[in-house]
Amino acid sequence: MKIELIAAGTKPPAWVREGFDTYQERIKGDCELVLREYPVAKRHKTGSIAKYAKEEERTIRDLIHPRALVIGLDKSGKSLDTETLASEMSGWMNEYPLVQLLIGGPDGLSSGLMRDVNRSISVSLMTFPHFMMRVMIAEQLYRAWSINRMHPYHK
Repeated sequence: MKIELIAAGTKPPAWVREGFDTYQERIKGDCELVLREYPVAKRHKTGSIAKYAKEEERTIRDLIHPRALVIGLDKSGKSLDTETLASEMSGWMNEYPLVQLLIGGPDGLSSGLMRDVNRSISVSLMTFPHFMMRVMIAEQLYRAWSINRMHPYHK
């Protein structure tokens, strides 16, 4: 199975790339974790959030594969504990060759895009920088994968 993180921003700090790369390397084998970045719409003092969201939505839609399981990460999504994520991930591996997780930019994912995703997951009710989410999601995917493989990482 291939999991793609489709994430806002193309110039993360070095520690973000290093953190993501760590979990990407660990999960290799029967699961491939890939990062696909898209540029955040340039914000202007006179611009509207709706305009930026629509621009980013078009960019994201161009990256979505028609046969993928598409999961939007959004505060209004379903909250999962790690064990439930592991169970869900096991199901994904049996049903889908490609899973795409969408990480929005400063204003999140557009409502139009969220209406069209297959699933919506909430990582937290708190707000985190979109660059940090890459590392957090990569770690949770690795943790879920390790649970399914009975690897000692998750105790």
